[in-house]
Amino acid sequence: MASREQLRSALPELLKFGVIGGLGYATDVVLFVLLRDPLGPVLGKVVSLSASTAVAFVGNKYWTFRERRAGAPTGGTGRETALFLVVNLVGALVQLGCLGFSHYLLHLTSPTADLVSSSVIGMALATALRFWGTRTLVFREARA
Repeated sequence: MASREQLRSALPELLKFGVIGGLGYATDVVLFVLLRDPLGPVLGKVVSLSASTAVAFVGNKYWTFRERRAGAPTGGTGRETALFLVVNLVGALVQLGCLGFSHYLLHLTSPTADLVSSSVIGMALATALRFWGTRTLVFREARA
């Protein structure tokens, strides 16, 4: 269980992560709504998630976790990018899993059902995973 001090120290990053996540979320939702009909729900979601991942990477790297990177060697960019993509791919699979489950197994195929399953339920689950993975694996605190 996390101590109060650990939670307190994580709060500024969590708030920044939320702001960047909001921008990524808006990117995801707007593109998904625009692309769902022309590309289909799954391909439309893949495209919207790809765009939102790019927004999240730049925002988290240069704002949310900037202090963690201050002492990191400059050669870490490739490692950070690869790990960020892996963490976000797992998050995307969670969102796509929620969408696929509701759309194809529960037969809830309306645009609203697709949006709720992928961008509300799936996003909530994926966000918790992404915060932990991004903070713990991707932008680790620089070691002295």
